[in-house]
Amino acid sequence: MKNRITEILNIEKPIIQGPLLWLTDAKLVAAVSNAGGMGMLGFNAGQTTVTKSIDETIERMRQQIKETRKLTDKPFGLNFGPTGTDNDPFSEPMLKLMIEEKIPAVTYVGPIVPELFKKLKDNNIKIIYRYGTPNIENTKEAEKNGADIIVATGFDEGGTVPEKVIGTFSIVPMIVDAVDHTPVMAAGGITDERTAEAAFALGAEGVYAGTAFLASEESRMADNIKQQLPGLNAEDMLMYRDVPAYYRSIPGELPNKLVEMDKAGKSGEEIFDASNRYDGMRLGMLVGDLSQGFASFGLGISNIHAIEPVQVIVDRLNAGIEEAEKSYKEFV
Repeated sequence: MKNRITEILNIEKPIIQGPLLWLTDAKLVAAVSNAGGMGMLGFNAGQTTVTKSIDETIERMRQQIKETRKLTDKPFGLNFGPTGTDNDPFSEPMLKLMIEEKIPAVTYVGPIVPELFKKLKDNNIKIIYRYGTPNIENTKEAEKNGADIIVATGFDEGGTVPEKVIGTFSIVPMIVDAVDHTPVMAAGGITDERTAEAAFALGAEGVYAGTAFLASEESRMADNIKQQLPGLNAEDMLMYRDVPAYYRSIPGELPNKLVEMDKAGKSGEEIFDASNRYDGMRLGMLVGDLSQGFASFGLGISNIHAIEPVQVIVDRLNAGIEEAEKSYKEFV
């Protein structure tokens, strides 16, 4: 299917794999791009250990870029998360890397910094803007500054959920109506044909999926976590307060404890500390240790019934998109 998003990104199907932090690597990203979508290398892609060195962070990412290019000649992108503050040591080195490596697109996840938008645009890097809690104001600001695509993320998503409890079914048309000319992608709970078709019926022109690809054969997620997915549904997910607002996880020793802390009235910051802060996802989802970490998925987990190749997952999502396009043509 060809539409504005496929033309902007030079891809075959309007499907983007969410960057997924530790849980991406060259293998997964290349598989998505080879299947016709766009794979995205996340922060700490391909890594197993933490480093605070800026130089090492950049070189690790450069190596993942090179590894991805060995596996695909199709476009892929990177995660880009400026803090918008003066003490942001990573954004400029990361931007320099993207320019040197001629990265075609970024998922921009931080606050809007007009100077960074301009530098990205000046170097022909497409901006897929995905703010953590999308709203009309930041959507219009992103469009004004030249975002090529805007992602409308609903509370149905996995990972760090939006601070506003607005489901995908409501946020997508709200963001679609807020833009003047920029195409919108839908994120949150999109894992099969029906959810992809629904996203397009709401006005989206593409889907941005994370949980769907964690359930792939190519995913580097810990096998003991991955093999649980086909037997879980949205009712199994635990939710608790966290930083910045909420988090959800499948059951486990630490996630169960975090829920109890929430019920006991502990603050989000206290629960964040108890979850091992930003390392909790690595420990839970990459290492597979739910006594020290957590495993977060979107509510579309209900529609995952098997661990399958990325190609099958992309084709399934695209089948829903094509069905939506067919229905639209019949309607008009």
